Amino acid sequence: MLQARRVRVNGEAEIDARRALSAGDEVIVLSRAEAVTLPPSLTLLHEDDDVIVVVKATGLLTVATERERENTAQALLNEYLRQKGAGNVHVVHRLDRDTSGVLVFAKNFKAREVLKEKFAAHDIDRIYVAIIEGKMNPPSGTIASNLLERPNLRMESVKRHPDAKVAITHYKTVEVSDRYSMLEVTLETGRKNQIRAHLSEAGHPVVGDQLYGSTVNPLGRLGLHAMNLGFTHPTSRKRMTFTAPMPRPFRNLMPAK
Repeated sequence: MLQARRVRVNGEAEIDARRALSAGDEVIVLSRAEAVTLPPSLTLLHEDDDVIVVVKATGLLTVATERERENTAQALLNEYLRQKGAGNVHVVHRLDRDTSGVLVFAKNFKAREVLKEKFAAHDIDRIYVAIIEGKMNPPSGTIASNLLERPNLRMESVKRHPDAKVAITHYKTVEVSDRYSMLEVTLETGRKNQIRAHLSEAGHPVVGDQLYGSTVNPLGRLGLHAMNLGFTHPTSRKRMTFTAPMPRPFRNLMPAK
């Protein structure tokens, strides 16, 4: 119980069996389920028998790659569920490594299939916050194109190609400063790097996005955050919406009102 950090002394985990106690100290032993926690790079928003919803920090991969297999949202959640005596998560969608925000994983195959169908049918609400270089003209609108992945892994709009996929991005300018703008971006489709590619091609790349042409990094990270995710629960059929608060550096970059 000590090794599993299930023992709390005055509210803090204790691993030393030789610790001397004083009169009035409160000692609590948690159950295995109560003691399981997620690392700081993931914040739990919701969990039930079918889905688990988290906020992913910037810098954390969603799924494993050839170079990184352990430090991913999928691996961390699998370990979290293993400690609770449950199975593995099933990937439904992804966020780029440097994009923070809301992610949903399924906890069983049936839930995964239902959610993937919802994503494929675009029956998912996805709202992002983007900090971009300059100002969009017009300040709100829609960008639609056929996106194709090039050998350098960049997504690029093309007129025609058998492997290109339709991508539709809606944007609205929320705030502007001398050098940057904050956009609210709604995805109608969910292609790889869709927001990053579309805003870059519009001449206003996401700050910190060197791959897509940004030359500044005022946030010390990619200026993209998945703020809202809404979907119909695969079993209860109830519509659910989850919000990841805007990162403080995003707010601090904009002029105070």
